Amino acid sequence: MNALGPVFATLLLGAFFKRLALPRAEFWALAEPFIYFILLPALLIHKLALADISDFTLLPLAGAIGLTLVLTSAALWLCKAFWHTSAASFTSLYQGGIRFNTYIGLACSAQLFGDQGVLIAAVLMAIMIPSLNLFCILVFQISLQTAGFSWKKFIINLAKNPLILACFIGVFLNISGIGLPLGSDQVLDLLGRAALPLGLLAVGAALSPKVLLNHGYLIFSNSLFKLVVMPLIAVMVSYLLNLPQLMASVFILFCALPTATSAYILARQLEGDADLMAALITGQTLLAFISLPWVLEYLLP
Repeated sequence: MNALGPVFATLLLGAFFKRLALPRAEFWALAEPFIYFILLPALLIHKLALADISDFTLLPLAGAIGLTLVLTSAALWLCKAFWHTSAASFTSLYQGGIRFNTYIGLACSAQLFGDQGVLIAAVLMAIMIPSLNLFCILVFQISLQTAGFSWKKFIINLAKNPLILACFIGVFLNISGIGLPLGSDQVLDLLGRAALPLGLLAVGAALSPKVLLNHGYLIFSNSLFKLVVMPLIAVMVSYLLNLPQLMASVFILFCALPTATSAYILARQLEGDADLMAALITGQTLLAFISLPWVLEYLLP
């Protein structure tokens, strides 16, 4: 818990600042895209471009991610019968049960495992983000038969995702031997240092306890799945595929994270249940204060 204390404290500070309107409310609406498109890519490029990746084994991690997403998706479809919800609500429950919060994941990886943990987290994100988006879009298509959806537009948007692009740029600069010339390493380092604290403050500012009032059972059951069942699946997969210890720890940690705030945007765009999605984001983030220390204590190798 001591290791995660600064992460949780920063989240709470974000909620506190938002309540005080300090800075003004418009600040938080503008801060998140700046973090997402500028600061976080700077962090990823800096870490990946300068990291020693000569001994990094990608195939086991990719296999673990693929198998975990398939098993988690199958389990969520089984849960659908017990939730008795509309198709639109299930799309939110699916996103709530399988996605992860990037800011919390990177902050926890840095706090717990240092630079090597951030490196593994960055590579994991480069594989998991496009995979998760594909799985979620398929669920929307199957559940809602969403009109006007374009696979071409989806692929273009995915290819323009700043986090995925940053991971590929960082790996290219590393493998090519170019590195970060002309002092760019210092610039990216300074920008990257701001990404995680500001990202956590933005996540805290986005919390809205009022939205929890109308979805108690669904929030609790879906949060239990995301914060407990999915990491247990990740533990099983890590054991079956014999992942290296540090890689397994980061992987299990990411599977234990609360769902992504970006899930709300997708729910709105594709006519899902956006109100339920907002409630799940808040509920899971708050419950993660309890579940993540448990995961660290009992599930990480």
